[in-house]
Amino acid sequence: MASSSYTSLLVLVALVTAASAQLSPTFYGTSCPRALATIKSGVMAAVTSDPRMGASLLRLHFHDCFVQGCDASVLLSGMEQNAIPNAGSLRGFGVIDSIKTQIEAICKQTVSCADILTVAARDSVVALGGPSWTVPLGRRDSIDANENEANTDLPGFNSSRAELEAAFLKKGGLNTVDMVALSGAHTIGQAQCSTFRARIYGGDTNINTAYAASLRANCPQTVGSGDGSLANLDTTTANTFDNAYYTNLMSQKGLLHSDQVLFNNDTTDNTVRNFASNPAAFSSAFTTAMIKMGNIAPKTGTQGQIRLSCSRVNS
Repeated sequence: MASSSYTSLLVLVALVTAASAQLSPTFYGTSCPRALATIKSGVMAAVTSDPRMGASLLRLHFHDCFVQGCDASVLLSGMEQNAIPNAGSLRGFGVIDSIKTQIEAICKQTVSCADILTVAARDSVVALGGPSWTVPLGRRDSIDANENEANTDLPGFNSSRAELEAAFLKKGGLNTVDMVALSGAHTIGQAQCSTFRARIYGGDTNINTAYAASLRANCPQTVGSGDGSLANLDTTTANTFDNAYYTNLMSQKGLLHSDQVLFNNDTTDNTVRNFASNPAAFSSAFTTAMIKMGNIAPKTGTQGQIRLSCSRVNS
């Protein structure tokens, strides 16, 4: 009998733990009902001022979730921000800080930086004409960050298709379709010359000749010269969230090596074709994948904290 009671207790504890770990779209419905509207207005203002900011906020969320889960660790000053994939290229910290300040003014220490960043990523997509989705909420903020994991777990611009699949599968079981859909975030934003220089100067053969020539005009071959010069990731509709990224891949106009590997006589070709010809299929797959990514190892319940400032832990 004692053993049975103990087992029942363990089951009860497991159920309570599982319940506390569930995120909910209505998490702030009572505690901070104006939170979502405040985030949306902040994002809209930022993207209206600088359309590229939409892509930057989306990337910030991705780089957060792929390192110890969606816990706002990437927002902490230093540490992950100094990692090779992040240093000198992550943007949007000021936008998140501004939104956090506005929310703290109406709901003291209630809304996490992790949730603000997750919602801001969604609102950025919407602001640029992309699909919307319901964001589960209730994440808490980490009290640490992991620069080493950022260096090892964030997929790079030279990644192969197999490396991309492995990197995504490692994070919350994001499958190949999720990976191809999330890569579609490159329908907005820009990349630095240093990330595609090798590709346009003979490093890759799977690139449109005229496209490569046009890129060379603002990206000198000499390393260190023009490294920060920018090119649009989507050569057709750079500031509109659509499915043109996939059409570009079919014309060998993927800017990064890690873009074009998705359409290179390989297993992901058919998914690219589907997304290129069917905008609704891309939108559906993208929103599904974004929700899955936003659910990677969230801190909930009494884990972590609700930071007062997104750039530092509470004193």
